[in-house]
Amino acid sequence: MPASSRSAVSPDPLRLGAIDIGTNSIRLVVAEVDGDGHYRVLEEEREMTRLGHGLFERGRLLSEPMERSLAVLAKMKTIAKGFEVAELRAVATSAVREASNGRAFCQDVRRRCGLRVEIISGEEEAQLALRSALHHFDLSGRSVAIVDIGGGSMEVTLTAGAVVEEVWTLPLGAVRLSERYGGDDALSPRRWRRLRRGIDRVLDAQLRKPPFHPEIMIGSGGTFTNLAQMVQVEREGDLRTVQGYAMSRADVVHLLHRLRATTLAERRDIAGLNPKRADIIVAGAAAVSRLAKRLDTQQIFVNGGGLRDGLLLAMIADHRPRDAADGEGGRRPYRLDSARAFARQCHSSERHCEQVARLATQLFDGLAERFELPKEGRELLEAGALLHDIGYVINHAKHHKHAYHLILHGDLLGFTQRELEIVACVARYHRKAYPSKRHGAFARLERGDRRLVRKLAGILRVADGLDRTHTQRISDALCAVHRGFAELTVHARTDPRVEIWDAERKAGLFERAFKLEPRFVWVRAAEKRSPRLRLAAS
Repeated sequence: MPASSRSAVSPDPLRLGAIDIGTNSIRLVVAEVDGDGHYRVLEEEREMTRLGHGLFERGRLLSEPMERSLAVLAKMKTIAKGFEVAELRAVATSAVREASNGRAFCQDVRRRCGLRVEIISGEEEAQLALRSALHHFDLSGRSVAIVDIGGGSMEVTLTAGAVVEEVWTLPLGAVRLSERYGGDDALSPRRWRRLRRGIDRVLDAQLRKPPFHPEIMIGSGGTFTNLAQMVQVEREGDLRTVQGYAMSRADVVHLLHRLRATTLAERRDIAGLNPKRADIIVAGAAAVSRLAKRLDTQQIFVNGGGLRDGLLLAMIADHRPRDAADGEGGRRPYRLDSARAFARQCHSSERHCEQVARLATQLFDGLAERFELPKEGRELLEAGALLHDIGYVINHAKHHKHAYHLILHGDLLGFTQRELEIVACVARYHRKAYPSKRHGAFARLERGDRRLVRKLAGILRVADGLDRTHTQRISDALCAVHRGFAELTVHARTDPRVEIWDAERKAGLFERAFKLEPRFVWVRAAEKRSPRLRLAAS
């Protein structure tokens, strides 16, 4: 559409781009967002670069797949730029996450393509798949398994009425299983038994006994869409949309028996199956079949969006005004709104906690790029800020410690167990002792999560200090990083000397976590170009 036509419809449409760098394929979606937060896809690109080829044997990304992927990413960035997207976000999943040279690959992408790549965890993948499922399906009152299968891993989220009960990241991706057990020819009975038993061993070790048997499974990823396409063609004679398409576990088992008896050449001619997935579909279908059997789930619905859709919905939520955020596809209603509701139940000061949360996220935004803070960290910080004072419901003296236990056992919606541990620790360390591995709860966190908690708790302490008088005097707190120090510009109409004094007093963890000396500057909020008054440290 010409630019002049676009402006006639909407003077300033929000356009976003999302790139999913997977083990098997790289996908781009460009979308335009309307005022209600819904989007329409303007462009989709998908290239099968097989970035993870050989990874699971050698432990590193190989040069040829990396070069193919770099060329594709450069092209995708050019496409997104042509659509004038306001933000282009690229995430990498299990292949880059597990490879010994994964971070070096991301550095090559940034150097050669000018594109920053976020390496997301398996839990973040599961969260994006969940966000997409919540957008497209009504999960209220139902027990559901939300499953996303990529090339390297399978993410499984069990929910009961949209409340997350369990999350697993399993090494059961279609490429990984195919490279280990073979998939380029008909499977002999012996090879089939090896594949099946290999999958079952992983399920035995990690799923063990699920807390309940979900009524339905909602699946995303190429394995699910191709299975649905084959079932649809076989049932109905033609291929239509697979979004929301329902198939049974028996359908998958029937297809699997057919597929494992065929050669690679024969599979490429099967109607509904993408020929480029012919060598990995048997392993992917086997993983779906064994998981469905383990969960005792009979009905499977296909979600064509999955990770990319969840990523777009997350970006839309970030760009929309706070009071416009709604339940469709956003995490705010069932995560942050859940935190707000719990804070009210505990009689926290709503105005103070909202102020601290707002200032904390502003400071986070100023630090995020320089320190490569994960996107999820912003929301975990906001949740910790909203809940940091809930321990007052028990007593003042140890309210930070009480907050930790209340958060862990507060039935907060939408958070995984790992995320709850992080939020609880951030709230626990908003005052008094610094995080220490002598503290059992902190020591149990993964090393990367401990680093994240130190940084988020450091930010929270400063933000809490900036509302020392509980009067919400400060309108904004902006952070600019310089060599050796961080300039924290505080906007307020009246002298915030008490707030700045308290923030300085509480900034020790911030300074230790970021290795930056905090320097506070006051700017009168009512004056656009007023001279800045530097407040001396007290």
